Amino acid sequence: MDGVNHTAVTHFVFLGLTSNRGLEVALFVLFSIIYLLILAGNLLIIVTVVRDHCLHTPMYFFLGNLSFIDICHSSVTAPKMLLDFLLLRKTISFSGCIAQLFFLHLSACAEIFLLTIMAYDRYMAICHPLQYMSVTSLKVCAWLVGALWVGATIHSLVQTVLTIRLPYCGPNIIDSFFCDVPPVIKLACTDTYFTRVLIVSNSGMISLICFLALLASYIIILVSLRGRSAEERRKALSTCAAHLLVVALFLGPCIFLYTRPAASSMDKMVAIFYTVVTPVLNPVIYTLRNEQVKTSMKKLRDHKVFWVGK
Repeated sequence: MDGVNHTAVTHFVFLGLTSNRGLEVALFVLFSIIYLLILAGNLLIIVTVVRDHCLHTPMYFFLGNLSFIDICHSSVTAPKMLLDFLLLRKTISFSGCIAQLFFLHLSACAEIFLLTIMAYDRYMAICHPLQYMSVTSLKVCAWLVGALWVGATIHSLVQTVLTIRLPYCGPNIIDSFFCDVPPVIKLACTDTYFTRVLIVSNSGMISLICFLALLASYIIILVSLRGRSAEERRKALSTCAAHLLVVALFLGPCIFLYTRPAASSMDKMVAIFYTVVTPVLNPVIYTLRNEQVKTSMKKLRDHKVFWVGK
């Protein structure tokens, strides 16, 4: 049995995070607040980067794109999860499940690629400052962002094709709160060993290779800082520390979820962390540790107050 023609399942049923109705109401309130904070925090960074010409540099260009991807990434799963907290039966159509799976991998892979590019940007700025502006012009940065979306689309298409080519004839219960490749292909009524190997090779290797590339970049940066002044080291380490924290918060869960052939009881909590928690932490990490962003936000706020008063 292979191919979509054998698919009998028309919808899937999520088990969600809990079956306790009282707890679901509390989680609905909690995650509604978190999702609104994700939208507000990341939109604030995007508007700040666009409005302040002082932030029209490669580093902040990438930061604005990271905020956009965080909004996309959380919006793939959070609205459906919030709706399901209010419903007794949590269902999603087969086509809706595949669409959610596609856009989840699209945004997650785009974020992984962008974090890797941001590490390269910091490497060039710190280790090769004289060539930095010529090598990483805004035009080059725009091409890099375009390329990462193309790469992410190819990855997501591969994951989607690997999933829909399998026959699904029941059961249709997904032990999660959203559609992802590992829990969905568990429901296929055929042997999925080869597919699971391809998934680990694809998603897992992308996460692992990008993480190693990031690690190598920052090791080189740390080595190059040994001969710099204390102030130069402080500024470089402050910027790099924020980026490394974001990398650890995002890539850590991705590596945990996609480099193992078998699922575990921790998967739901890890998935919550990288789909909802990380996008709300990124604006906090970058704004609290970056004086230039905070200054630009204050200028934007003061401008709005002046405009309203006028």
